[in-house]
Amino acid sequence: MSAPATGKTPAPGESRKARAADPYPAPVKRSLTLSGHRTSVSLEEPFWQEFRRMAEDEGLSVNALASRIDAARGSGTTLASAIRLHVLATLSGGR
Repeated sequence: MSAPATGKTPAPGESRKARAADPYPAPVKRSLTLSGHRTSVSLEEPFWQEFRRMAEDEGLSVNALASRIDAARGSGTTLASAIRLHVLATLSGGR
């Protein structure tokens, strides 16, 4: 079964390949451990991929990089937003 032509995320029963082809994928929830506490963060798969790559490039675990971002974010910013902004700032060279 192929992805629908509507641009929406394929149903859970559809193939990973169909999901990967979606230009606007739905967020994927993953668990992180920050300061010994488990939390869930929902990011779109392209953000997860870049975030993992950035952590690896810095010699950090995903949890360690997320903890660093969490400590630096303002109280009005969600962790998911802070991670997306970190990814964006890193990819754009901090502009």
